[in-house]
Amino acid sequence: MKQISQFFLIGLVLLSITVVYDGFFILKEGQQAMITQFGAPVGEPKTDAGFYLKMPFVQDVNYFDKRVQIWDGDPNQIPTNDKTYVYLDVTARWRITDALQYMQAVKTEARAQSLLDDIIDGTVRDMVNKNDLIEIIRSSDWSLDTMSTPNNHETPPKQGRDVISDLVLAAAAKVTPQYGIKLVDVMFKRVNYIESVRLKVYDRMISERKRIAAEKRSTGEGRKAEILGKVDRELKVILSEANREASTIKGKADASATKIYGDIYSKDPDFFTFSKTLQSYSEVIGENTSLILSADSDLFNYLQNIDSK
Repeated sequence: MKQISQFFLIGLVLLSITVVYDGFFILKEGQQAMITQFGAPVGEPKTDAGFYLKMPFVQDVNYFDKRVQIWDGDPNQIPTNDKTYVYLDVTARWRITDALQYMQAVKTEARAQSLLDDIIDGTVRDMVNKNDLIEIIRSSDWSLDTMSTPNNHETPPKQGRDVISDLVLAAAAKVTPQYGIKLVDVMFKRVNYIESVRLKVYDRMISERKRIAAEKRSTGEGRKAEILGKVDRELKVILSEANREASTIKGKADASATKIYGDIYSKDPDFFTFSKTLQSYSEVIGENTSLILSADSDLFNYLQNIDSK
């Protein structure tokens, strides 16, 4: 009897421990919880971290993430309004705002991701179908001044990729609250042309750059000709001024020399005659010159006088 009482007491203690252990739960930071009783929700969701009580064995705790979560869609090729396919990779951030609705409509994160696949992919496809290619590949701040050349004739987008992503967010965010989900944002992670379109775009870019390069070269050649013409004109003016100044200086020097010669020769005419005779001799007699002189010639007398001296 005593052993039975001991076993009963031990069982009661173990049951009490189990009841106490199952009668509370701790909600961690970044979590929220919903209590259910036989599968039916009880009370409001618990969203603040802390210590909570529940009925043991009867009630269960369903934990859900309260933090912002990431949704990554599968990359898709989507046709635009102008019948051009574009390659899109979209991502989004979301979080659970109503744990009760989420538990009743979604229950699991895998199910939530699947719902977001349908909602966001469908909305993105609708928006892309309604807009031309330039609206998807250009941002709203694109302009001819900042992103293109002055001679580029491309039309800037009316909305731009970032505006369209905001429209996708606004449209999809109207659907998600019924699942207890709030979309934080939707972003185009990657936007690209499909292969066939990409090759055409590259060809157009190459052609455009060649045209711009030709215009630049033409402008440069014109500027070069203008500069060379200006330099040539300035050079001619400088040379003309220099020649004129040189002629003036030379003329003054010749005049001064003539005056000096005249003054000197007028003082001694014999010296003038002598100087001119020497000058004529220097012009007549060369290194290999042979002269036959008469005995009464002036040159013979001059040379004879030099020898005697």
